Amino acid sequence: MLEKRRQLPQEQFMDTDYFIFCLEAVHDIEIESVTPTQQKLEELTKDFGIASIYKTCDSIEGLEDSLNTLVLGDHNFKNYEIIYLVMTGEANSICLNDYYYSLQEIAEIFEGRLNGKLLHFSNAKVLDLDEEEAQYFLDVTGAKGISGYGNKFNGIASSDLDKAFFNLFNEDDNMLDVVEELHQKHYKLCKLLDFRLYY
Repeated sequence: MLEKRRQLPQEQFMDTDYFIFCLEAVHDIEIESVTPTQQKLEELTKDFGIASIYKTCDSIEGLEDSLNTLVLGDHNFKNYEIIYLVMTGEANSICLNDYYYSLQEIAEIFEGRLNGKLLHFSNAKVLDLDEEEAQYFLDVTGAKGISGYGNKFNGIASSDLDKAFFNLFNEDDNMLDVVEELHQKHYKLCKLLDFRLYY
């Protein structure tokens, strides 16, 4: 299982009380290659001093193992405010190796284990939930929000907007203020990608 922690100078890492856990779906975790997502996370560390852990998964078991390791095995887990998922799928599902899993199924796997976390999807998949679906996910997992984009990846990756979002979160942990500021500073991109937050 691949795990890469962004390297920060030791004293800078000690000051960091904010981490991002990124899980990217790949076709085969045995094939090592640097993805654009990893490059953006490197930039996030370099530009804003935000540390992240990056892992890949190629199955629902891999997704579950990775999140379980984080929740149960990482003493810094309380400092991970954002779980960043880079995977394809439909409005209310993710796709891992050609299998689709609904967010309802994902919620049941992580019942009560995402307390206070924000789950953020890149625009590799569209996020389009009705009120009931969103509420179910939040109630079952304990997550404080789910964010993502309503428009499909159409040659424009959300990674730059994701980076801006994560940095704003680093400066202010009020989710609604952060989203408002994101829209003020990056209005065109938010509209173009149709940024959404369910809480």
